[in-house]
Amino acid sequence: MPSAVAGPEIERLIQLLARLPGLGPRSARRAALHLIKKRELLMAPLAAALETAMEKIEICKVCGNIDTQNPCTVCTDTRRDASIIVVVADVADLWALERAHAVNGCYHVLGGTLSPLDGVGPQDLTIDSLISRAHETHVKEVILALNATVDGQTTAHYITELLQDANVKVTRLAHGVPIGGELDYLDEGTLAAAIKQRTLF
Repeated sequence: MPSAVAGPEIERLIQLLARLPGLGPRSARRAALHLIKKRELLMAPLAAALETAMEKIEICKVCGNIDTQNPCTVCTDTRRDASIIVVVADVADLWALERAHAVNGCYHVLGGTLSPLDGVGPQDLTIDSLISRAHETHVKEVILALNATVDGQTTAHYITELLQDANVKVTRLAHGVPIGGELDYLDEGTLAAAIKQRTLF
């Protein structure tokens, strides 16, 4: 086992940084060293920002987004099309769609996907509140923006069944060849989905 190269406070910083996604122990050491070298420029503002965020972060009571206001910035934006609800599994998916400027609707964060093997059932997700929102008279479409995994598709089918009596169009994201993708490098499932969901040119 490698010996510690710094005091316990710095080692603790490295250990905490290593828990972040995309950072392993070596990357965490480099990040910690960079922060320490730039204490005034980076570490102090980062510590202040983390403390402020700890006090002010809330989960939106409408959609489940994470923000410093409740309802969140997305839900209070009057320029959004309230007739469209985009269903995502996680806040990261919501943020990814927002970065892409792909849709101007409202969102609903499920908090995960159905996964019987992991013990995640409908009661563990915000499916009930989604169904209630979808039954509101102004809602015309529910877009299921869930991952193309077994759990994601199982969740999509489950929600679709629950929405049969709602007066909404239920759509899902297209599956197939990504922009810039070369057919030779794609897996068989992606190619099959692309052929099944082909459109007029």
